[in-house]
Amino acid sequence: MSTPTKKRNGLSKALKRFYGVGDCGFTLMSNVESYYFQFFLTNLAKFSPATAALIGTITTTVDACLSWIYGAIINSVKPGKWGRYRSWLVMVPWIIPFLYAFQFIKIGPEPLAAVIVVLAFVTSHVAWNFPYVANVAMISVAGKTPDERAQLASTRGAWANLSKVIFSYVCPVVATFFAGIVGETNKYGATAFVLACVMAALYYAHFKMFDGYEIVEDVDVAKAKIKKQDKQKGGLLKALVQNPPLMALMLADLAKFLFNFVVAGSASYYFLYIAKDSDGKVLAFYILISNIFCVVGSYAAKNLAKKFSSRSAVIGMFFAMAVVLVASNFLYGNINVVIVLMSLAQLGYGVAYSLTPALYADTIIYAEWKTGKNATGWISGLQNVPLKLGVLARSIVIPACLAVAHFEADAVDLNNVAPELEKAICLAFMIVPAIALVVAALLMLFGFRLTKEKVIQYQDEIAARKSAA
Repeated sequence: MSTPTKKRNGLSKALKRFYGVGDCGFTLMSNVESYYFQFFLTNLAKFSPATAALIGTITTTVDACLSWIYGAIINSVKPGKWGRYRSWLVMVPWIIPFLYAFQFIKIGPEPLAAVIVVLAFVTSHVAWNFPYVANVAMISVAGKTPDERAQLASTRGAWANLSKVIFSYVCPVVATFFAGIVGETNKYGATAFVLACVMAALYYAHFKMFDGYEIVEDVDVAKAKIKKQDKQKGGLLKALVQNPPLMALMLADLAKFLFNFVVAGSASYYFLYIAKDSDGKVLAFYILISNIFCVVGSYAAKNLAKKFSSRSAVIGMFFAMAVVLVASNFLYGNINVVIVLMSLAQLGYGVAYSLTPALYADTIIYAEWKTGKNATGWISGLQNVPLKLGVLARSIVIPACLAVAHFEADAVDLNNVAPELEKAICLAFMIVPAIALVVAALLMLFGFRLTKEKVIQYQDEIAARKSAA
């Protein structure tokens, strides 16, 4: 029989400063897909348009359908050697580079190559979602107070957003280097492998940082818990349906991701057709500046949460971002002003992105107080759902807005862009995201009633129940 380890209290200096380096590595790795997967399919692997579209449809659909299961599995299976959540940070990441690389490699004739790419996509995403969910769950495990959880979430957000700046410099250099070794077609496969190795190493750093923060359960106790969970069918579902703050947060989180993906996806249309940036230099400058602002917001998030609470800071930022976007719409012809205003919106996104995991952690506490069941992994895993739906929303919103102006790329004269098209682009770039943010703020204001004081009260009551048991 194993002896449970003694749990550490308070956040170490390493966690305060460096928790999130794993997320930096994760974003570096996943950005290869975000920026180059479609390009690989059409321009490097030279799949036919129909095959490329089929690959994209199958992979994104499967990924979205599986997005909710990871936390449920982590919560339901026997804990690993180093804890229920921490173990996933070291058990799985080292498999990912070997799966992920094949997502960017063409082997054999088109049908076989397509099957290999789809399998590589699905299996690599399944593999990386387990440590991703476990990593976010550790915020609830290690952070014992709302301020500690906000500290961890903010530091994580700063590192994750910093990776966007790093990626813009690192990936082109690495890809160019490997093009001379493995060839132009497979250069992103090699790049994906290397950056996935970086991710695995940095997740291992998280594994070491969290040493002592999660109690390793006695084997017999763990088995008994699993048997009890098997008897309580629907317990995890109750943690969702009996958790109004969680449902409000997930809807607000979807609106937040809609802002992120729709603004990013429509930026190229704004700078090409309105800013007349045919060589992409102004767009590149905007991406750099806005990402820097996003990092600044992430870094400031913990101080805002400490002063106002995570909930209040997020609500305030959602309203402020909406105002800035509307102002950008009225001043859309002034490119420099738009860059400043949209970058300020990204600063707000950095705050909201960083503090959202801390809010999910509050709903975990509420769920345990309400149902008596610890659903840390399950609820942490549900954070995947708004993210995947946000990606889906991008593929719907942007084409719909462009369709309002009957957009056809070949028919547009860059020197004489119709006002209708400019308005349609601003609708996608500014107005629809602004509306989504207002809805998100209202959902948080009226649907997410978990204040810092209430969360502390629930924690105390949970502790009292456990000590009395």
